[in-house]
Amino acid sequence: MATDRRSARRARLIGRAFIYGALIALAAFYLMPLWVMIVTSLKSLDEIYSGSFIGMPQAVTFEAWGKAWSTACIGTKCEGLQPYFVNSLMMVIPAVILSSGIGAINGYVLTKWRFRGSNIVFGMLLFGCFLPFQAVLLPMAQVLGRLGLAGSIPGLVLVHTVYGIAFTTLFFRNYFITIPDELTKAAQIDGAGFFRIFFSIMLPAALPIIVVSCIWQFTQIWNDFLFGVSFTAGESSPVTVALNNIVNVTMGRKQYNVDMASAMIAAIPTLVVYVVAGRYFVRGLTAGAVKG
Repeated sequence: MATDRRSARRARLIGRAFIYGALIALAAFYLMPLWVMIVTSLKSLDEIYSGSFIGMPQAVTFEAWGKAWSTACIGTKCEGLQPYFVNSLMMVIPAVILSSGIGAINGYVLTKWRFRGSNIVFGMLLFGCFLPFQAVLLPMAQVLGRLGLAGSIPGLVLVHTVYGIAFTTLFFRNYFITIPDELTKAAQIDGAGFFRIFFSIMLPAALPIIVVSCIWQFTQIWNDFLFGVSFTAGESSPVTVALNNIVNVTMGRKQYNVDMASAMIAAIPTLVVYVVAGRYFVRGLTAGAVKG
């Protein structure tokens, strides 16, 4: 009996060691590009050309980070990523707020104020989730041109807001459908109107899905390149377009450390968002996955 228990315990330990070993190996595999970016950005250019990309820097220096932020050449201008980083902030914040707010109202109407044809409307909005970026480039360019917003940050805000409404509506609709209709009916009996119910009952109960919508939209909008390069130009470009221009501009030796530092600067906001609020993202998705 004691021998059987020892054998079972040994088998459990071996199985656990195999699982943890596989997880560590996979984590190392997926984190290797991030490691290469970080260590390369902390090396001098001479050390990069004389050593390897993977090894630790012999002397840590943040010179490449400073150059990427303020003096790296983007086209004919050597002003770094700073103004384009600000452009992305000016684009992503209003676009996230507008698309999430409109999606919340849409989800509220489609679940608590149903009307004839509401399922058809939801189906059309759902279809918008599967439209590729390339399918809306020409129509959106025509709309921006007629509105006088072509090549500007407000135009890019409009593009991302419109494109994100389908996703945010899906998120909020699937979440609001789990909230009992009796709450809204009781509020109506007490004299609450459309917006009073929305702001006093629905939104306070929708905090998990608000976090999901904001994280999703922030990540999609910040990392977007196609819309940015198509609908903006020059000083109005977002940080992803500026990053592409930095990497493709070569003067003398290829400055790998500046390129990696630029990529890290462009990626920091999304990394911070996922590290800080990643668990709320998963929790919010599962909270709205019960019905719908």
